[in-house]
Amino acid sequence: MSLPSTAILAARHARVRRMLETLSLDALIVTNATNLRYLTNHTGTAGIGVVTTGAVHLFVDFRYEEAVRALQQSTSACPGLRTWPVPASYDEALVDGLVDLGVTLVGFEASHLTVARHDWLARRLSARQSDIALRSTERVIEQARVVKDAFEIEVLRDAATRIGLVAEAAFAATAAGRAEREIAAAIESAMRSAGYERVAFDTIVASGPHAALPHHRAGDRRLQAGDLVVLDFGGVLGGYCCDLTRTVSVGPAGPVATRVYGAVREAQQAAIAAVRPGVDASAIDAAARSVLAGHGLGEAFGHGTGHGLGLDIHEEPRIGRHRQDAPAVALEPGMVFTIEPGAYLAGWGGVRIEDDVLVTESGCEVLTSVTHDLLAL
Repeated sequence: MSLPSTAILAARHARVRRMLETLSLDALIVTNATNLRYLTNHTGTAGIGVVTTGAVHLFVDFRYEEAVRALQQSTSACPGLRTWPVPASYDEALVDGLVDLGVTLVGFEASHLTVARHDWLARRLSARQSDIALRSTERVIEQARVVKDAFEIEVLRDAATRIGLVAEAAFAATAAGRAEREIAAAIESAMRSAGYERVAFDTIVASGPHAALPHHRAGDRRLQAGDLVVLDFGGVLGGYCCDLTRTVSVGPAGPVATRVYGAVREAQQAAIAAVRPGVDASAIDAAARSVLAGHGLGEAFGHGTGHGLGLDIHEEPRIGRHRQDAPAVALEPGMVFTIEPGAYLAGWGGVRIEDDVLVTESGCEVLTSVTHDLLAL
């Protein structure tokens, strides 16, 4: 598995440090594992990072010390890394490290640090008679992650290309008489064969009336002739996630299925056509939503049109309705997200079509390349 180069990590550090300067912070504690990986290439399940103006400090226990040493001797070494041992408690080691660093105003990731853990750190720092003040921050690393660098785009393209092989296996496994669970298992086996390290989320196989449930878990229902089947699956390649949804028909599709599918397909095309730099993310959602409303299916589309993709399956930017309590998000080249409108009719079923797109300088590139027709399987 390849990792970002030292130069790429250095550029990431520079972006984060500019944010810390804007916030007047001496340091930032990074406790979210995905954010820590983004900054250091450390892929272990435990670790704490502290970003300062001159270094990146990584606290790891004995289990990861040798892996970090090997990483630092490679072309993917984290620049300016200083490792700190964790003899027992991570948080105790963190307190010791912060005191030794002599920092004063230290940010922490409010979304990833519990109140109880924050209070413990504050008490321990006070007991050490430290002048360190902890300040909550929101989405510092996430804001840096929203625009993908060249390494990330290459991996995301590869992941999206391979999903086509998985789609072929999914279509081949979808047939009358087969249980949803059996089809999900075939999809997940195909993911391993395609080289993904794991599934990005629980595979969705939603048949017949279950297709009206956007996040239905594959169960024991057996497919019947005339069913629409929503197949939603994704894999993780080199740490990065891809996501694809196709809706297929078991045998010839009826007139209602054909009408609903056509409306969702038109909505997705309108949303993709609206993607370009400078456009508000909510405008992409509005493009899809207005098409479905024009077909009398506005109330049948209850979720957002898309979500960002990267080291997490759901990350920024959010492609949904405009929110009064959140700032507008203008699209930028390098953003990668899904476009997945749907229409769901309780008791009957539903349709969802999803692709992954990359914002380019002039519009967008559709990364996934799998047939969009309503296949009769």
